Amino acid sequence: MAAQIIEILSPEEIRRTLTRLASQVIEKNSDLSELVLLGIYTRGVPLAHQLAQQIEMLEQVKVPVGAIDVTLYRDDLKRIKTRTPAKTKIPLSLTGKRVVLVDDVIYKGRTIRAALNAVTEYGRPQVIRLLTLVDRGHRELPIHPDFVGKILPTAAEEQVKVYLQDPDGRDTVELIKG
Repeated sequence: MAAQIIEILSPEEIRRTLTRLASQVIEKNSDLSELVLLGIYTRGVPLAHQLAQQIEMLEQVKVPVGAIDVTLYRDDLKRIKTRTPAKTKIPLSLTGKRVVLVDDVIYKGRTIRAALNAVTEYGRPQVIRLLTLVDRGHRELPIHPDFVGKILPTAAEEQVKVYLQDPDGRDTVELIKG
């Protein structure tokens, strides 16, 4: 049986969702000078940059953006397909900062657990919050995002694919069944 692909978010819906998420981040962080966005490779990084652009448009404040690779911090390396780690790029010490981890999809929570471990190597933030474009449920760990673009109940065998202009050449979120 061929896989069924269902568009969950269109380019316009992604744009609106990112605008809403940027507004929510602003509301939770009255002092934007302490805010740092950290995108989790791969698609969390361009999402973090898009959020920073939205925040700048709304508040005329440039928010630092970093990129974090969690590959070597994962507790399930033997069970998952791994890739060559990307270079973590954090523009400043995170000590005392209000960090928002940005990822495209949250599923079991293991990527976020690894990200929390990785972040502590770059300082002790005042607070760490989590923003995801899609929350598909099925957590194995007690991790819950603070900011969610779309809650999408899924079956374990289904996949959620996020495509972004950078690096994919298009903006869409798809649910793949079968």
